[in-house]
Amino acid sequence: MTLSRREFVAAAVSAGAGLIVGFYLPHGSSNKNNRSFSPNAYLRITPDNKITIVVARSEMGQGVRTALPMILAEELEADWKQIEIEQAGASTLYGDQTTGGSASVRTTWDPMRKAGAAAREMLISAAALTWGVSRSSCSAQNGIVAHAASNRRLSYGDLADKAATLPIPSDVTLKQPKDYKIVGQRLPRVDTPAKVKGEAGFGIDFRMPGMKYALLSRCPTIGGKVMSFDDHESKKASGVSYVGKISDAAVAVVADTVWGAMEGRRLLNVTWDEGPNKNLNTAAVMDSLKQTASKKGATLYSVGDVTKAKGRRITAEYQLPFMAHAPMEPGNCTANYSATGCELWAPTQVPQDCGDSVAQAVGLDPDQVKVNVTLMGGGFGRRLEHDYAVEAALVSKAIGGPVKVIWTREDDMRFSTYRPASLHQLSAVLDGSGWPAAFTHRIIAPSISGQKGQPVPGGVDPDLPDEAAFVYGLGNVSIDSVIAETPVPLGWMRSVYALQVGFASESFIDELAAAAGKDPLEYRLHMLAKDQDIQYFTTTWHTARMRGVLQLAADKAGWKSPLPAGRFRGIACFACFSSYMAEVVEISMENETPRVHRVVAAVDCGQVVNPSILEQQIPGGIVYALSNALRAKITIAKGRVVQGNFDDYAPLRMEEVPVVEVYAVPSAEVPTGIGEPSVPPLAPALCNAIYAATKKRIRALPILNS
Repeated sequence: MTLSRREFVAAAVSAGAGLIVGFYLPHGSSNKNNRSFSPNAYLRITPDNKITIVVARSEMGQGVRTALPMILAEELEADWKQIEIEQAGASTLYGDQTTGGSASVRTTWDPMRKAGAAAREMLISAAALTWGVSRSSCSAQNGIVAHAASNRRLSYGDLADKAATLPIPSDVTLKQPKDYKIVGQRLPRVDTPAKVKGEAGFGIDFRMPGMKYALLSRCPTIGGKVMSFDDHESKKASGVSYVGKISDAAVAVVADTVWGAMEGRRLLNVTWDEGPNKNLNTAAVMDSLKQTASKKGATLYSVGDVTKAKGRRITAEYQLPFMAHAPMEPGNCTANYSATGCELWAPTQVPQDCGDSVAQAVGLDPDQVKVNVTLMGGGFGRRLEHDYAVEAALVSKAIGGPVKVIWTREDDMRFSTYRPASLHQLSAVLDGSGWPAAFTHRIIAPSISGQKGQPVPGGVDPDLPDEAAFVYGLGNVSIDSVIAETPVPLGWMRSVYALQVGFASESFIDELAAAAGKDPLEYRLHMLAKDQDIQYFTTTWHTARMRGVLQLAADKAGWKSPLPAGRFRGIACFACFSSYMAEVVEISMENETPRVHRVVAAVDCGQVVNPSILEQQIPGGIVYALSNALRAKITIAKGRVVQGNFDDYAPLRMEEVPVVEVYAVPSAEVPTGIGEPSVPPLAPALCNAIYAATKKRIRALPILNS
């Protein structure tokens, strides 16, 4: 079979995620009227000097619509003021478009740089051909190619047509960090003005002519189904035009307005088959974790022989609850189905998965589903699911027109997916000087991927290699995991297993320091004193980098300086998503409740693309983590999720937010994750500060409701 170049690129990309790194779209076109210069999937330059950079990741407040274009614009030598941003929908052109795992910058760093550099070199070549001079005598800067000897200049728009006729370079020279002009700068976020003016398009804002609104009545028990329903009263509600079962577990009510759909749902009489989990409760879930703990585990990390260490043994058990993502914008999606296709407007972290799931649900081919990605009012992993998109498509098919499915806050809390509960069994042997001669950590938790039917090779959940590292240079260490089962629907939540592992591990390290009578900072620094490379699955961790962030956080927090009376500190560090993070939390105790006054955070995440975004992301993660540590807990009773809104699943209030200071280790290393690494150290640092204040250990979260 003969493939055109365009077909070959598309086929190669669709064959496996990540191949887009090595391939670029052809820039030529048989359409003579198409005068845009598009040397790759990320960039388009037109003769009117419009430079458009396509962002293939979803914006949910983390700043990718600014950071990713900065990377390409740097190598392009573009004028940042000329840049326009375009959000990509679902497409095979970009490899895996999943936005999660703190991966947006670290996985697109090279593709975006190469895209910009290739275009830059083609524009320089176009200018050299235009002037009849050597390429080496031309240079690109700030959206212009110049020939210094003759003082001639051409804009990128002037060169777009000619550049589009040239071959794409197979190899390009990338800039050195010392030459960066855009990367590393505090450029304002491009999405901020529209948000300030109320013009930004979130999923819940989308409207289209003829659109209806739908709310779904779902079985209140986990795993339950619809037996029957009576819609007689529902159809009396204002504007209700359709009531129908769209899945085994849900009945849709469609109306002209949101309020009409809400009233119609309230009046709907559904008889439920409560299913096999109608008696499930939280106590039973935690008991099952304890029973599972005795099973053989899968090894995550092992060095030396922990069984041969001699000395004083310390043991502890930590546990964490189910947790909800609770983004401010609840689930929603707009769908417009027809026999020939379905178009979606979705606040999604996984546009490709949304499209594939919808295609399967409504009986279309994947290429018949178009996914438009909107802004998101928070994600935190909840929008890695595509249930709301499937619901919208099914309802649209049922009514034969466009519809927006909206989840209420209670829907979002009670019919969601949840961060799994977990149990952690830790043990250490201290030598005669109080230092750890052996360290063991057993992680007992359900597998999110396993529950969703994805492979769990060797009994190791695929998230653990990124989220459960141990970056201390000890001679005898054993970390393993045991997969438990639960009927509670699971989902990935910001920092996922790292939050859990970090809480248990770093709290226990503090216990060891206390047992040895040593300063918590010095105890950690002692275990990091020797420069070592620690291999954990495919990641090589460096004790020197962890030591650097730990010392930086301690120095900036004034660890060795006395605190005012009534103030106490705790410290913790953790490495995940290829980044190193340390935090110092300063508290006082008010009526036996911790009041957090200050958090000092230090990070080593390689090259910082935009320091301002970094300084927004880390406090955001810390506030999220503090909310979770203090109060976040999903409980199950009679097969139902108990919590329903922000009154019984309370986020941090404004007056509770501490001062947060952020410091980054200067680095020219490849950028790594930043959206999630600030979350895991917060809870242990806070609990370690509480111990400093009260001499009481907290081994279960949340602190105020454990």
